[in-house]
Amino acid sequence: MIKARRGAALTAALAAGSLALTALAACGGGGESDPNELRLWHYESPDSAMGVAWNQAIKEFERTHPGVKVKFEEKGFEQIQKTAPMVLNSKDAPDVMEYNKGNATAGLLSKQGLLEDMTAEVAKRGWDKLLAPNIQVTSKYDARGTMGGDKWFGVPNYAEYLVVYYNKDLFERHDVKVPTTYPELLAAMDAFVAKGMTPFANAGAEYMAQQFIYQLALDRANPAWVDAYQRYTVKANLTDPAWTYAATTFADWVKKGYIARSSVGGKAEDAGSAFMRGDYPMMFSGSWWFGRVAKTVRFDWDTFVWPGSKLTLGSGGNLWVIPKGSKNKKLAYDFIDITMKKQIQNALGNAGGIPVAADPQAITDPRTKRLVENFDSLSRNSGLAYYPDWPVPAFYDKWVAAGQKIMNGSGSPASILGEVQRAYDDGVPK
Repeated sequence: MIKARRGAALTAALAAGSLALTALAACGGGGESDPNELRLWHYESPDSAMGVAWNQAIKEFERTHPGVKVKFEEKGFEQIQKTAPMVLNSKDAPDVMEYNKGNATAGLLSKQGLLEDMTAEVAKRGWDKLLAPNIQVTSKYDARGTMGGDKWFGVPNYAEYLVVYYNKDLFERHDVKVPTTYPELLAAMDAFVAKGMTPFANAGAEYMAQQFIYQLALDRANPAWVDAYQRYTVKANLTDPAWTYAATTFADWVKKGYIARSSVGGKAEDAGSAFMRGDYPMMFSGSWWFGRVAKTVRFDWDTFVWPGSKLTLGSGGNLWVIPKGSKNKKLAYDFIDITMKKQIQNALGNAGGIPVAADPQAITDPRTKRLVENFDSLSRNSGLAYYPDWPVPAFYDKWVAAGQKIMNGSGSPASILGEVQRAYDDGVPK
């Protein structure tokens, strides 16, 4: 579920047609209604922070709802992404499920009328009071399916953002200063290259490369620029100085050896595993890796926010959504409510996730405290800039291809950004 978390081409998914629907339905159970059963789908691994917390929530739900059982069905991320529009329009829809946020995913399904409008229930249960405005953006959509709208179609019970994971042992062994500014980041990368080490793990075939590019653009951007790109407040120019700087700089980083050209075909799992083995000093990726890194690595490590920028990639977490076809909506709301309770939120935080409504004093691990505190600071200061593939459907694959072309030198940054611009313009709601 870590691979390709940041989005997938739903347009291609629809083309898969009824065969994909049949495959998912075959492994998922029928559509008979049972008032004493809550059908739950999500794609988090059991040892992830969310998996740990949600398993605890299932037990709490069954304890507080005598006679009702949760029928949890584990689905793959790609499986849900590729078949959701079809499954949610059938009798096989679950009662509540995890789904990715953003215009191209939850926004698209809300526009198609496949998700329950949760606005009244959100206010009734007070969930809107628990979520910061910057986090609410990805829960609410307008009639075009654009995030930041007026109706709630999902609720996140965790949050996420990108950080630099770093191997403290390698930094100390090679006498490299942990960077707090962008020039210091460049100096650290130069120092590692001089020692014969590639500074950053990377995955060109999945989300990591495009997220480097987006972060470099954010270094030259502001919140209004983000709103133009993500929410169409004004026409976005993907060949402007910020994007041009990002593409040119990323290409330069490959030439300088900051990122291995050989990683052009790499997957996120490969990059993450290599960092956790100690092969790279740094990995720029999401907080969703945090719990796994904490359990896996045998070296001293920590994280820091991308230095020198007020903006970075991040948002509220994936959403609990209730399909229109849910047969037990009241139970679904009750389950979501439990995941928002302090008990579950604290468990999520202590397992390495970023809770949205935990007791700060209940988070005991120092690294996790820093992770949560840095997120809170970004959220309070409108520093969450979402993800590059969110604005339009099928944009994820376009950005993967663009990142690979930049890494390979297959065209100028201007021509590659021009291709991305055309795909963006074609997908913006008219």
